[in-house]
Amino acid sequence: MPNLRACLAPVLLLACSLPLLAQTPPLADLKREAVAEVAGMQTLTQQLVDQIFSYSELGFQEFETSRYLTVLLERNGFRVERGVAKIPTAWVATYGAGKPVIALLTDIDCIPRASQKPGVAYHDPLVEGAPGHGEGHNSGQAVNVTAALALKKLIDKHRLPGTIKVFPGVAEELLATKAFYVRAGLFQDVDLVLGAHVSSAFTTSYGQPRTNSGLISVQYQFHGKASHAASPWVGRSALDAVELMDVAWNFRREHLRTQQRSHYVITEGGDQPNVVPPEATVWYFFRELDYQRIKELYELGNTMAQAATMMTETTVTRRVVGAAWPSHFNKAIAEAQYKNMEAVGMPEWSDADQALARALQKELGVAQDGLKTKITPLEPPREPVGGGSDDIGDISWNVPTVYLYYPANIPGLPGHSWADAVAMATPLAHKGSTAAAKVQAMTALDFLLSPDLVKSAWAYFTEVQTKDVKYQPLVGPDDQPYLEANRDKMAKFAPALKKYYFDPARYKTYLEQLGIRYPTVRAAQ
Repeated sequence: MPNLRACLAPVLLLACSLPLLAQTPPLADLKREAVAEVAGMQTLTQQLVDQIFSYSELGFQEFETSRYLTVLLERNGFRVERGVAKIPTAWVATYGAGKPVIALLTDIDCIPRASQKPGVAYHDPLVEGAPGHGEGHNSGQAVNVTAALALKKLIDKHRLPGTIKVFPGVAEELLATKAFYVRAGLFQDVDLVLGAHVSSAFTTSYGQPRTNSGLISVQYQFHGKASHAASPWVGRSALDAVELMDVAWNFRREHLRTQQRSHYVITEGGDQPNVVPPEATVWYFFRELDYQRIKELYELGNTMAQAATMMTETTVTRRVVGAAWPSHFNKAIAEAQYKNMEAVGMPEWSDADQALARALQKELGVAQDGLKTKITPLEPPREPVGGGSDDIGDISWNVPTVYLYYPANIPGLPGHSWADAVAMATPLAHKGSTAAAKVQAMTALDFLLSPDLVKSAWAYFTEVQTKDVKYQPLVGPDDQPYLEANRDKMAKFAPALKKYYFDPARYKTYLEQLGIRYPTVRAAQ
């Protein structure tokens, strides 16, 4: 006679599991809980926005920002691995177990010379010449960390399956880390990526964004021979080589595709006029719509650099600083995300929010339309024409990915300027970040509870996106992250910026700490 306990064991196991399964509420109820959790963390979201804004750290120097975020996540039960991909300010925070693995990703660095008092609708820097969040990245981690904490509570309460990972985009403005993240294998176990990026609109998309390009970022360092300017025939000017390369490139532009974008800055041109420069450096971004054309631009640049050395009897070395594939976003994820955007809707802007927007628009001489009040419809992709770049593109060619663009800034701004920092530590940014956190949490729940939806995302990735195009890294196996970038700039401005770090223990908001009336506009307005 068989052992009764052995026979009953499978039945007992099933019976024990049934109550756990029954405890998982319907998806719609879970989403309502997530929205309520995010709404209950509005103060924390506001503090995250304001705190990171106050740090104002350039790429690869985001030490205060990373310390603040990792400590907060650890205190809330996340496992944090620091220094990933051999980048000191990079990290990954993880909570949960098993599949699916959902990554929340957004950037943390700021840009040079964008210091600005928040809520002031004209140029008024906190620290003259200092960096600032004139790209709005300070709000992104507020979105994703808030969403991650809400998801953690639901995972604990309802024993939900799956894993949440939070990543920072380090030095995104240099397009300098995410290709190294991929090379380090940080996304090998990830099922999908929910990115977030500040905007003046509430929108998502799939396919290659219309105004998106890929790029390779390269520094050319020319080496010559110093001499007194009174006897220049003895020397060989590295600056001459830089200028000849730049002139050649500018002549060649007429014969390049209109979709290309290329830009350069001379970062080193000599020490003083009476010394023939023995060293000079020019830094190029070569942008195009696909991998092959990016490589062709890069090879053309190398040819021109070598030609410049032949004309000047100098030599040249080059360094790949960063790279970015053109982004390609996932249709299945974007469609799920858009439904959640419709459910959340645009934030309710106050008269003060609209007054700030219109005053800044008037200051800049653009249409005074104020803030957007409707979400942007999800539309099929159109033919890309080229434009800016984001190194999330490398990730998007390795795992299904989307970007949620959320309304935390003002329409009509020039981008990458002091003007784009005006709204970024105000109620406008706080509201937009809270709305985005709700959408991120709801979208994550869609995929945590639906294996079929995860399969749909991967079906688009394999059968449509990568059917004919396979990822090849633009960074080589010997290229290394540009860790020393911005070190001197931050050392110069850090003492002055520290005086303005937000102190949430003493002040409710950064505006209160700075004594700024919201909004502050010109008297004539």
